[in-house]
This record gives sequence, C-alpha cells and structure tokens, in this order.
Amino acid sequence: MATIGEMAPDFSLPDQHGNTVTLAGRRGHRTLVFFYPKANTSGCTTQACGLRDVAEQIGDVAIIGISPDSPTRQLNWDTKHTLGFPLLSDPDHAVAEAFGSWGQKKLYGKVYDGIIRSAYLIDADGRIEQAWPKISPKDTPIKLLAALEA
Repeated sequence: MATIGEMAPDFSLPDQHGNTVTLAGRRGHRTLVFFYPKANTSGCTTQACGLRDVAEQIGDVAIIGISPDSPTRQLNWDTKHTLGFPLLSDPDHAVAEAFGSWGQKKLYGKVYDGIIRSAYLIDADGRIEQAWPKISPKDTPIKLLAALEA
C-alpha cells in the first residue's frame, strides 16, 4: 500500500467523458483518490453516492474514483446517480497496483486478484496525507470529513 508521507504515484487515465485526467494536474489542491471494484454495484454505489453527498462540505478537495471499468460503464453509472466527479478507467489495473490497491481477495473460499477498496487523501504537493486501505463503502465519506476537520 502507498503510505502516508510518500509521493502519490502519478497517473494519466481516461474519465467517463473521454478526457484524460492526471494527478499532476491537481497539484496545488488536495485530492481524494478512491479505488472501487465495479461501477454500479451496491457497495460501490454506496461509496460513490456518500462522497457525492459530502462534496459541498469539502471545499476545493477533488474526488476521483478509479476502477477497471470502461469509460462507458463509468458514464452510465455517473448518469444514473449524478455523481459529478471523474471516474477513471484503469483496465490493466496499473494505477491500482502502483497504489497497492490491487491484490489477492477471497470470496466464498475462492481466491482471485482484484481491487482492494481503498482511499487516499493527497495533499497539494502530491504527497499522501491519509491512507485508508480496505475501507468500507460507508466509511469513506466519514473518514474524509474527519481528516479534513483535523
């Protein structure tokens, strides 16, 4: 996992509208980057809608979601739930791996590789300010608000 105090891995990925989004483009501003397994599933929708619902409370902190989903799937999910923030497509999971958010998971005894739901608050200089590995969908907005209040 990427750790607090180190530089966050930079990335350049397409969003749900076909625009390229880079972390370097956010320098000078704080950014929450969260990794989720699959757009339009119940847990991921809970997480993303929770972040959407606190967006007005976080000032100029940007929210960026990343999953292996295609931009089209991301757009459909954004449209359905009016999320309003970039949802980036990382189909080869290179960015997830760079953050340490890709790895072995277990479900009903089956072991497979996939996204490890996690979130990172990145400071204006590009360093990881807070890291929440294996975060629950409901806790993501709560942890973000608590970190910003601290």
